[in-house]
Amino acid sequence: MSTLTLFLPCAGGVEDLLADEAHGLTGLAGQDLLTLRGGVRVRGDWAVMLRLNLLSRLAQRVLIELAHAPYRDEHELYRLASDVAWEQWFSPRQSFRVDVTAQASPLKSLNFATLRIKDAVADRFRQQAGGVRPSIDTQQPDVRVQAHLGPQDATLYIDTSGEPLFKRGWRQDKGDAPLKETLAAAMLAASGWWQPATRTVSPLPLYDPCCGSGTIVIEAAQLLLGLPAGGQRRFAFERLGPFDAATWNAIKKEAAGVRPESAAGQNDPQSPGVRIFGSDVAHRMVDFAQRNAQRAGVAHAVQLRGGDALQRLPPCATPGVLLMNPPYGERIAAAGVAGQPARGREAFQSGTLARGRAAGAATAAADVNAGDEFFTRLAAHWKSHYAGWSAWLLTPDSKLPGRLRLKESRRVPLWNGPIECRLLRFDLTARRGPAAP
Repeated sequence: MSTLTLFLPCAGGVEDLLADEAHGLTGLAGQDLLTLRGGVRVRGDWAVMLRLNLLSRLAQRVLIELAHAPYRDEHELYRLASDVAWEQWFSPRQSFRVDVTAQASPLKSLNFATLRIKDAVADRFRQQAGGVRPSIDTQQPDVRVQAHLGPQDATLYIDTSGEPLFKRGWRQDKGDAPLKETLAAAMLAASGWWQPATRTVSPLPLYDPCCGSGTIVIEAAQLLLGLPAGGQRRFAFERLGPFDAATWNAIKKEAAGVRPESAAGQNDPQSPGVRIFGSDVAHRMVDFAQRNAQRAGVAHAVQLRGGDALQRLPPCATPGVLLMNPPYGERIAAAGVAGQPARGREAFQSGTLARGRAAGAATAAADVNAGDEFFTRLAAHWKSHYAGWSAWLLTPDSKLPGRLRLKESRRVPLWNGPIECRLLRFDLTARRGPAAP
């Protein structure tokens, strides 16, 4: 088990960023680090797997590849799974579950494929453990087995992460449809504020004027302070047979001792060193963000305030980076557009996704108009007060630049779950005054 083949799945559009991060964390390159569709493949030892679980901010999971072979039907999946030495990874006293994903698979039923792989694992244990087999637990299993079925080949993995890696352990207070931590980290990387390959952050201030429960600012502050992404959670590899507590403790100790030079001066929220800011029109969300920041160990490194995005002035004198997931739904209504009922975040999505909903055409039109008004006013506010800043907005709305009446200077594709989005950059300049007579 000296060399493992690992697969790190990630959100669409994040593959290159994740490859940079994996290189920065492990030093691997070439055939030992390959960028694939939907993730990155890494060849490394057990310690590499531990480091990636603890430190990666972009990977969704860390999977160990156990078998890969062509297949034509469920029976060949059974044989493939039967040949894996599962007894080396966990015991018959533990529980497990099997998850199957497919892309252009010739099989008609993924449920049946899942059942055959489960049977193979159980039968293998019956043969190797005197008739004893592990139990199935679909809710909180000790071990997760994953299978991916392609058009011709099948791959079996064992999951070393357990809960998805975006669950850092600090976010207990949240609003509706919160931004995943991994996507927030991808936004920080795509904007250039964070360089995953070198593990460095920009000296420029960072401001999220619609911070919600604080995901973006907390991710940024942890990066600034060098705090490990998984420092407050447990992992599935701690329940696997090859787990070595001494190696794991040494890696955690090493990670805890890393503090970037850029973190200097972050001891006082009022000090000039604080350069990560967040605000939200909903004071309830600001309270959530404050409590989350406290649990994340970064409360001293961020400044959080209440206030309307259409009215708040820059939080510092030096122009920096505006990074935000634009508000919509009930938060659009609260953020300066009067008279709009709260219909939830999904009801708006910048005014486009509400079309054709059961609420009717009139409601959809009202949402569109509210969004147009909000973004028009936001752009005007930025032109008046945020000259020199760069604004990065994540949106599924291809018409957002027109709503802002701004021309984007960069467009980065990023997927928010199943939703195809773009991270748009706008270089803000001062509003032009009236021409001289």
